[in-house]
Amino acid sequence: MNAEVPGGEQPDPGMDEPSADGFVLRVLLGSQLRRLREAAGVTADQAGYEIRGSRSKISRIETGRVGFKARDVSDLLTLYGVTDEQTRSRLLYLAGQSNRPDWWTEYGDILPDWFENYLGLESAASTIRTFEMQFAPGLFQTEEYAQAVTRLGHQAAPAAEIERRVGLRVNRQDLLTRANPPRIWSVMDEAVLRRPFGGPVVMRAQLHRLIEVARLPQVTLQVVPFARGGHSGASGSFTVLRFEERYLPDVVYAEQLTSALYLEQRSDVEHYLEVMDQLSGQALTPAGTTRFIEQVAIET
Repeated sequence: MNAEVPGGEQPDPGMDEPSADGFVLRVLLGSQLRRLREAAGVTADQAGYEIRGSRSKISRIETGRVGFKARDVSDLLTLYGVTDEQTRSRLLYLAGQSNRPDWWTEYGDILPDWFENYLGLESAASTIRTFEMQFAPGLFQTEEYAQAVTRLGHQAAPAAEIERRVGLRVNRQDLLTRANPPRIWSVMDEAVLRRPFGGPVVMRAQLHRLIEVARLPQVTLQVVPFARGGHSGASGSFTVLRFEERYLPDVVYAEQLTSALYLEQRSDVEHYLEVMDQLSGQALTPAGTTRFIEQVAIET
């Protein structure tokens, strides 16, 4: 059988874009392999056996959580009935491209594994919804504000390490200006605007940065003011990541002091999405939020 991607689709022509992160390529290629497996009627157990692995290995491959071995991809394509040499060559080429280092690899000495996973998911997400209790969202922080926040969490770190940590945080913001940026919807507690990290000058600049990013077409910014009383996000900050590829489940990310919580069970995700919807309803409108931040900046 000369199999193609189900529905007559060919592998995404943008998958081998030089600017694409390796993680994104792994996610996209993994989803293509899953489509081929399901179209061929092959179970995850059968596929795992074919590459001397297990169902869990196939799951990690299909969700982009691990790198690709050319031999494994070739064996899977044969099992799925993909015999067209052009299609095989293209998918094998993409497998090789997906194993190149991601941009954050250079920060490996300061980057914990649990946050490295988040950077990969963030780079692949089509929608990012966040609730913040204390800090301005990382994707919107000025360099000076990021320095103040970083010093707070790493008080004993030398200046060079602080600089690298800030560089990592600032480089994350490149996804705001990439060709196809994610949709970002951030809700913040008023406390985020009132805590003067770095002092009044740094904080005013941060507030003006929030006003600036709120004008971006892909960004929605809202604030829950103290005057609204308690709110449904009192348990802490969290992020919900959604992906364009329908085979990839939504993921809830909640950061802790020395680790992070990743939730993928649909019941958990739906609970957090419900809380996010409630927070959005309790918050000021985007236009009201901009006016509110402008007033806080005057008072700071």
